[in-house]
Amino acid sequence: MIYLDNAATTRPNEEALTRAQRYASENFFNPSASYGGGFAVSAEMGRARETILSRIADPAKFELIFTSGGTESDNQAIFSAARRGNAVTTLGEHAAVERAFNELKNRGVEPRFAPVDRHGAVDADALLSLVDEKTSLVSVIHVNNETGAINEIAAIAKRVKVKNPRCVFMSDGVQSFGKIPVRLTQDIDLFSLSAHKIGALKGTGGLVKRKGLSLIPLIHGGGQEGNLRSGTENVLGILDFCYAAERKFATLSEDAQRLKGYREALWERLDHSLYARISPPDGSPYILTVSAEGTRGEVLSRMLWEEGVVVGTGSACSSKHRFSRVITACGYGEAILDGVLRVSFSPETTMQEIEEAALHMNAAVKHFKEKL
Repeated sequence: MIYLDNAATTRPNEEALTRAQRYASENFFNPSASYGGGFAVSAEMGRARETILSRIADPAKFELIFTSGGTESDNQAIFSAARRGNAVTTLGEHAAVERAFNELKNRGVEPRFAPVDRHGAVDADALLSLVDEKTSLVSVIHVNNETGAINEIAAIAKRVKVKNPRCVFMSDGVQSFGKIPVRLTQDIDLFSLSAHKIGALKGTGGLVKRKGLSLIPLIHGGGQEGNLRSGTENVLGILDFCYAAERKFATLSEDAQRLKGYREALWERLDHSLYARISPPDGSPYILTVSAEGTRGEVLSRMLWEEGVVVGTGSACSSKHRFSRVITACGYGEAILDGVLRVSFSPETTMQEIEEAALHMNAAVKHFKEKL
């Protein structure tokens, strides 16, 4: 099998999982327990928290709350910060942000959506025009999960803070953490993470927050995670997240450079009379989104599956809709929207897989059109 749907989820890293497994079999203690086993587990969780956080932020200025994943992190950030006036985001957000923003209407907060360009990056000037003295939150995704477009969140956050210093700035960092260089600046207040996008288990994530910023818990109970996320911690998932992150960041630059080459090699090998490119050349090296105009992406995806090639058709979280909301916002017509395929890579992807995938992708479109 050639697996090229890594933006949806990644294969768990066996070494990281093996290291973490002892916290499900031997050191299975509750980290809140007051005896030695609990203290030891709590200490290892503290090390994991510091390890993950330090990769992207200064632990003296930021802290990390462990959650069940990127969706929970996004929701906690939004419903904590957007409690008055209006909140501004982009039309290129993941469903976890977009749907939470639409829910704000029921809570008395006006959601505002800034347009994106043909690659899915936000129009920063248009976004700034929506920010005023009543804006309580601005949310801009770092890497667009459907196109790979990168938003320059540090620069955008700085401009937002100049216009409204009291406004909270958050970013969904699920597709950037462990994949491209990230360093949170003082203008970025909140940043969400997900473990299963970098070779760890599903069901674990994190919300990085600037120290001193107040948050409201979504889950109440025993007061874990500094009273911000109650419930006995998922120790296995958290430590697997840490160990997977250690591996990812050890080769982050080399992987990104190599995968950028693979991404371009795949595009070069695709028949340009069959495929149009949606992803920008300066986007994430991990994502190439294309469209076979006049076809159906979900049909092509199933055809490729039968040939042992796994690719997506966009966000797995929005797969029940015929057209991608995000790609629609990029301004494409139905013919392009119907034929979208998202190919996404991992450090384990090989050049041989790229070459074989291109052959199958070209053949699938030709076969589809022959049947019309």
